[in-house]
Amino acid sequence: MKAITLHKAGDASHFRFENLNEPNPGKGEVLIKQTAVGVNFFDVCFRRGQYQISKMPTTLGMEGCGVIEKVGEGVTDYKPGERVAYATGGIGAYAEKRVINQHHLVIPPKELTDIQVAGSLFKGLMAHTLLHRVYVAVRAKRILVHAVTGGVGHILCQWAKYLGLEVIGTVGSNDKIAFAQSLGCNHVINYKTTNFVEEISKLTNKEGVGLVYDGIGKDTLEKSLQCLWPMGMCVSFGEASGNTEKLDLNHLIANSLYITRPTLALYKANRIELTLSANEVFAAITKGIIKTKITSYAFKDAVKAHKDLESRATTGSLVLTV
Repeated sequence: MKAITLHKAGDASHFRFENLNEPNPGKGEVLIKQTAVGVNFFDVCFRRGQYQISKMPTTLGMEGCGVIEKVGEGVTDYKPGERVAYATGGIGAYAEKRVINQHHLVIPPKELTDIQVAGSLFKGLMAHTLLHRVYVAVRAKRILVHAVTGGVGHILCQWAKYLGLEVIGTVGSNDKIAFAQSLGCNHVINYKTTNFVEEISKLTNKEGVGLVYDGIGKDTLEKSLQCLWPMGMCVSFGEASGNTEKLDLNHLIANSLYITRPTLALYKANRIELTLSANEVFAAITKGIIKTKITSYAFKDAVKAHKDLESRATTGSLVLTV
């Protein structure tokens, strides 16, 4: 089978498109012939070496959709020929076929295409976690979403608006403002050209926001804390601009702030929670609550997909078609 492998951390040019032996499913596992694979900024962070990889060469990718080709011993809930998807089984998705434990599988609805599923499951589950599990977002009433036009951001914003929240979104360039507004943002700020702390103070009459979703990291995290009202919460769920190496906890004192760093795999580790959450994500898409924007690339063009994503040139989700 063909797979995209990474032999050393660094630039996207380090990817190799090569032949690997087809894996066999073990106990409790299935072999999936994949049709679409999601590309996430977490993949970029792994590739750059921000997050530790236990061994090289490795295969990146965290979500995919396809058809079961074989089942291992003890698999009774799934059968060959069944369409499935996953987003919580760790890296290994950039391949024509993948073995994964049945615990991580969900059944997508027929109304959604493979590309829609692979472009929305991981991001949708993350948005669900951020809005409903890390903190009950409706209590905050007013939120700040960084990188609001990105994969997670564009889903999170639409869902938050459906829940009745006031959303302030940031973007990294002016050409993304119109898309951010179409998502339902009450206000959009270019954080590259505007001091977003001062702008949010003006927009909120110095009140601030109750909740910040920060997937950017190093460039924004400390300033994000300055946007919160007393007892507000900052949710750091990514580090697109680089790792935040040091955080002075004294920044939390003045307003008795909270900060957390959620991990999707942990929040969705329970099988019932995973299934219910995935169904809520799929339902929100089929009902039109969330309108996903997805750009697809051929499987062999993973290098271009990574470069486009890393340059912040894209909006919405990215998918590799296998």
